[in-house]
Amino acid sequence: MSIKNIRLEVMQFLEKNVDTFVEQYLIPVEKIWQPTDFLPNSQGENFFEEVKELREIAKELPYDFWVTLVGDTITEEALPTYESWLMDVEGVNQVEDGGNGWSKWIRQWTGEENRHGDLLNKYLYLSGRVNMREVEMTTQHLINDGFDIGTGSDPYKNFVYTSFQELATYVSHNRVAQIAKKFGDNKLSKMCKMIAGDEMRHHHAYSEFVTRIFQVDPSEMMLAFQYMMKQKIVMPAHFLRESGQKISTAFEQFSDSAQRIGVYTANDYVDIMQKLMDKWEIDKISNLTDEAEKARDYLMKLPARMARISERLVIPQESHIFKWVEPARL
Repeated sequence: MSIKNIRLEVMQFLEKNVDTFVEQYLIPVEKIWQPTDFLPNSQGENFFEEVKELREIAKELPYDFWVTLVGDTITEEALPTYESWLMDVEGVNQVEDGGNGWSKWIRQWTGEENRHGDLLNKYLYLSGRVNMREVEMTTQHLINDGFDIGTGSDPYKNFVYTSFQELATYVSHNRVAQIAKKFGDNKLSKMCKMIAGDEMRHHHAYSEFVTRIFQVDPSEMMLAFQYMMKQKIVMPAHFLRESGQKISTAFEQFSDSAQRIGVYTANDYVDIMQKLMDKWEIDKISNLTDEAEKARDYLMKLPARMARISERLVIPQESHIFKWVEPARL
């Protein structure tokens, strides 16, 4: 049987548990928080006073913080790209009989994720601190440009990617929450904490999918994990650009801002890699082929090697001035 057919068989095997996954890792619409829960009530008599208070507190937040928050928001707003990519993964069928279990999972995961961009976008708009038209153009460019995360339609590689990326977004939103709280913006801090909580739940889901695959197809799962770590995990917004600029030209400067204020760093990348190895207990997995054993050896040595590289990284001290955030307005 070909590798592709085995992957399809494994996906069909796991699909029998999709309803359990939905119940365990996702929250029903009527019970989960919605963006309006954390924003000024537009139907309330005190709406304008609440907006004024939000804007006053927002004045205290520094330049790199705003760049990072805008970049995080744009990343969340590019959700159509992520949903369409996952719908193309082997074993996912959104057409026949109204879609299979995996398409149900992706739609409901997307529904939860969609609230993140909604909440952050409304906060940015009300804050008065950013140029929303520039933010909106960057978002449209990012959706237009799509992304290539190096997984193809391979479910094993895609689940490694989502396991990593959901944990990375948890780290990012959680750190933004901590910084907002430090500057006295408790409401923004709560928003980002709630988003981070969703990301952690989603991380647990995708990493559980990988755990289950390791149980039934350990060698191929190990090879897929090694492949993704060797080529490195690219961030969803790696094609980020400002208006009038070429594809991908803004990502490095955005990443520098996030590193400067400690929201997401090269050390975090290494830590996440190690957490995944520990979670999946790759040192204990048995019945591997010779090729998969070599892949495991490579993986076991990788965090220490990446840590040495990250120590040598030099981040520019000066902030790049983005069209999204004009210093004169801060």
